[in-house]
Amino acid sequence: MAFTLQDYKESANFIKELRKGHELPEVAIICGSGLGGLAESLEGDVLSVNYEKIPGFVGSTAHGHAGELVFGKLSGKNVVCMKGRFHCYEGYSVHVATFPIRVFKLLGVKIVIVTNAAGGLNPDFNVGDLMLISDHYAHAGMAGLNALIGPNIDDFGPRFPAISDAYTPRLRELFAECYLTNTHLKDEKNLVVHEGVYGMVTGPCYETRVECRALLKLGCDAVGMSTVPEVVVAKHCGLEVLAVSLITNRAVLTKEPSSLDIARA
Repeated sequence: MAFTLQDYKESANFIKELRKGHELPEVAIICGSGLGGLAESLEGDVLSVNYEKIPGFVGSTAHGHAGELVFGKLSGKNVVCMKGRFHCYEGYSVHVATFPIRVFKLLGVKIVIVTNAAGGLNPDFNVGDLMLISDHYAHAGMAGLNALIGPNIDDFGPRFPAISDAYTPRLRELFAECYLTNTHLKDEKNLVVHEGVYGMVTGPCYETRVECRALLKLGCDAVGMSTVPEVVVAKHCGLEVLAVSLITNRAVLTKEPSSLDIARA
């Protein structure tokens, strides 16, 4: 089921009423599996709202997804954090999974930062590395699981948007600059940052060895079960996007599956 402009406005107006007297967010951060701790860093007049209280939002059932919107300030910017996202593998339609993005647009958000936990396909990637997403491959999206299918809402964007530049180069350059100038991240914390292509599968099962090899040959450096639908809708809305994957395991390419540290999404 696709939503109408009025559906998105109802949700946005509900949030505006909650935040009456406070500045609305400029930046939205979607926290992937196990990454919701970022919301604990928000300062100022922090407000947490359970998803199920917000019109149009649904409950988050995935492990490591608290299911809350958290408003506050981060480095002087007004921010809203999603502590957990909605996935198609939970049984939600792709329109439900991307519903918050258009609500953020109506709230005045200009930048969306998307994070996820992903499996490393690139043999140079190790557990604990970060991958700055420069592009994506989503077979499911090309085969019909596209968040823009259905009636187009012209107030948000055109019927046929170009998404070849969905991952804003300016933001990727800024991220790289911050990483390179903060040498303690590399020296003390041994943090390694790559740039690469994210491959999306719908899940919830992990990929077979053949699927992993296919994704690698198609140019994917990491694989996960989210992010792409949200990025597509954000681009359609005219939002700038920064997307980062935390490599939580190395994908199985040639040997028998091993235990995974964390659910990827």
